[in-house]
Amino acid sequence: MPPVAEAAPSHATLAHPRASWLCPQTGELLVQGELMQAMARKRVVLLGETHDVAEIHRWQLHVTTCLHLLRPQMAVGFEMFPRRVQAVLDAWVAGEMDTATFIERSEWAQVWGFDPELYLPLFHFCRQQRVKMLALNCHRPLVTQVGKLGWDAIPVAERDGVTPAAPATDAYRRYLAAITGGFAASPERPAMASDRFVQAQQCWDRSFACRIADHLAAAEDDPIVIGIIGRGHLEYGHGTPYQLRDLSIEDVAVLLPSDRASHEAAGLAGIADAIFRLDTPEPPSPRRERPRPA
Repeated sequence: MPPVAEAAPSHATLAHPRASWLCPQTGELLVQGELMQAMARKRVVLLGETHDVAEIHRWQLHVTTCLHLLRPQMAVGFEMFPRRVQAVLDAWVAGEMDTATFIERSEWAQVWGFDPELYLPLFHFCRQQRVKMLALNCHRPLVTQVGKLGWDAIPVAERDGVTPAAPATDAYRRYLAAITGGFAASPERPAMASDRFVQAQQCWDRSFACRIADHLAAAEDDPIVIGIIGRGHLEYGHGTPYQLRDLSIEDVAVLLPSDRASHEAAGLAGIADAIFRLDTPEPPSPRRERPRPA
């Protein structure tokens, strides 16, 4: 067996050149071919994103293409689509509609609102290669109701196929408080997100995990599932990876993009399996307002 690489010192600054993969645990640069071979042996590979950055979506397409060459038995799951439009995704992959019809019938403007041009290359890849697309999200009102009332108040028939989430760890509560910045803290008591806020976030985490687990359970060809999901649901093994483990899916990897030339090792350990240094991103694409119900 090869020797286990030592973790990078917590005080170290890790250089990260463009077009390279960095191991957050060791601070070492990784060989892309070897990393892709290792990722192709996973059951689930989750590709984190910031929704409005075009360069990240290009990176997701590149990684998905590499993994498809190595593991053509593939499905790609998208946070952007609720379960109710799964039939539309199936029809799109089957070549039964043009792009404009797909965007309209998938309710893109209502359920997501970011510029569809950011995602269309990946959608067209799935169609061209006949790769199944999975709608990972739940009905948005479910998340709203969980945030207001709590999970236990939601009748089973109204849970959109989502099962109860594994209880959130204190580390996840601190993480959510840190990335949202809306929770008070003191040196003696680190900020933690409120129960209702955490339950609402976990509603998404669990929905993505349930859809992935359901597909793996039903599939006959031992596929790999690629998840296109916001990075806040993936970092440090929280969110969806944590819920997948609760559903007995352990063989999961998280890959993240970055545009930073260096990182502080102390904050990087455990954030993902590998991080790719992007080209300089273009300015974020503005989000479109969702149409309001009449």
